[in-house]
Amino acid sequence: MVAKFDLTDDSVVVVIGTGAGGGVLSNELAQKGVKVVALEAGGRYLPEDYINDEWESFGQLAWTDPRTTSGDWRVAKDFSGLPAWIVKAVGGTTTHWAGASIRFQEHEWKALSTYGPVEGANLLDWPIDGEEMAPWYEKAEAKLGVTRTGDRAGLPGNNNFKVFEKGAKALGYTEVHTGRMAINSADYDDRMACQQTGFCFQGCKWGAKWSAAYTDIPRGEATGNLEVRDHAHVARILHDETGKVTGVEYFDKDGNLQLQKARIVCVAGNSFESPRLLLNSASEMFPNGLANSSDQVGRNYMRHTTGSVYAVFDKPVRMWRGTTMAGIVQDEARHDPERGFVGGYELETLSLGIPFMAAFLNPGGWGRSFTTALDSYENMAGMWIVGEDMPQATNRVTLSDVKDKYGLPVANVNFSDHPNDVAMRNHAYKQGMAMYEAVGATRTFPTPPYPSTHNLGTNRMSEKPEDGVCNKWGQTHDIANLFISDGSQFTTGAAENPTLTIVALAIRQADFISREMAAGTI
Repeated sequence: MVAKFDLTDDSVVVVIGTGAGGGVLSNELAQKGVKVVALEAGGRYLPEDYINDEWESFGQLAWTDPRTTSGDWRVAKDFSGLPAWIVKAVGGTTTHWAGASIRFQEHEWKALSTYGPVEGANLLDWPIDGEEMAPWYEKAEAKLGVTRTGDRAGLPGNNNFKVFEKGAKALGYTEVHTGRMAINSADYDDRMACQQTGFCFQGCKWGAKWSAAYTDIPRGEATGNLEVRDHAHVARILHDETGKVTGVEYFDKDGNLQLQKARIVCVAGNSFESPRLLLNSASEMFPNGLANSSDQVGRNYMRHTTGSVYAVFDKPVRMWRGTTMAGIVQDEARHDPERGFVGGYELETLSLGIPFMAAFLNPGGWGRSFTTALDSYENMAGMWIVGEDMPQATNRVTLSDVKDKYGLPVANVNFSDHPNDVAMRNHAYKQGMAMYEAVGATRTFPTPPYPSTHNLGTNRMSEKPEDGVCNKWGQTHDIANLFISDGSQFTTGAAENPTLTIVALAIRQADFISREMAAGTI
């Protein structure tokens, strides 16, 4: 039976958000016998509800509540009300993600030590390292069923991958394969094998791709220790006169303000909503927002250095057939400042359907070059760039003058590329175009970044309280029973897709929280 906890029950852990961080944390705590109330702003959709149509699916899943943007990033010009392409639903963006699951490299935990100070960047070493994270990565990989890991085979390569692989090898790249993916290549963990439908971003109708929506959340509920309340929009976190958090106010599906008492609160609303919530929870005791004595809440926003390269060939590729992102070149993910930038980047296969291709190929562009490109859609191959961008204190989330339907200030996202990001993107464009030209492309199109899907930082981990928001466990420096449980705790971004690391950190955090609760320290 699914649990139902009383609003006045102050023994529960309240988790805000149910994605890679919050969804996993909720389940892991529930499995350990901890009572959890998970609050999710969006609705609940399962594989039978997903829509294999780009625009309709976007309307069903995406977080389209108002946000504002500033800074010189291209997104502020092209998609000013949509800085991020993230999901508002139970399971969060694990519904929309492509499944790429790669561990950080050893040096990426220590970016400041490895790269040295970078002018204009706010680099910091993580207070953890690869050795400490290894056992948690193993647990995360088993949970997600990551391919090419353990004894799990890789996915087959589609046409888009075959073109990509041939071009990569022509350039001398060696670390080329169909990737470490949280998409089953064979039946695993009560989920069937990938059916190669190609609608990975619209929610996997087969359940072959791991998503918290239909794995961790129902498993947590089955323990009787987890209650998920959907359409629950959290307004603020409350605290007592000692500064300890005591509960969470939220608007329920009918728009009524409710108060859920809590022993511990874990914030997992992503890099926009988590800092927004802490800032909107300002009080007399915490005039700058909760956990913000360092003035670091909202700062150091990262979204990975991204962009795409598409190419047209004289024969059909039909890149949309098969798993969207089962293809990666990792040779450029190393740190090699001789290329003109610190850190590295991955190249990954990508395809967009015609509606999104029309929106993203050259936003605002029109004319013959644009229309002939779309005419050649069947003959097109595509890849995505994902690289480590530099944290900057001025790249930050603040409260906007715009209010949402509940009267709460929304997030303003200010972002400007660091020169290192620009140098990396230009290098990646050049390499991506060269890969396709090496296998006979007739045209190549470097395209600008889309609304961000990897939103990181804004509540970063730090050893010293003055440098960040939370410690190595995601526990906020200022308030012992308030935790950060999502990608906003990232100290730096690394070159790898972040979900695997978010999941590993959530499993580790659940272990820490349950131990501390048992010991009576929080």
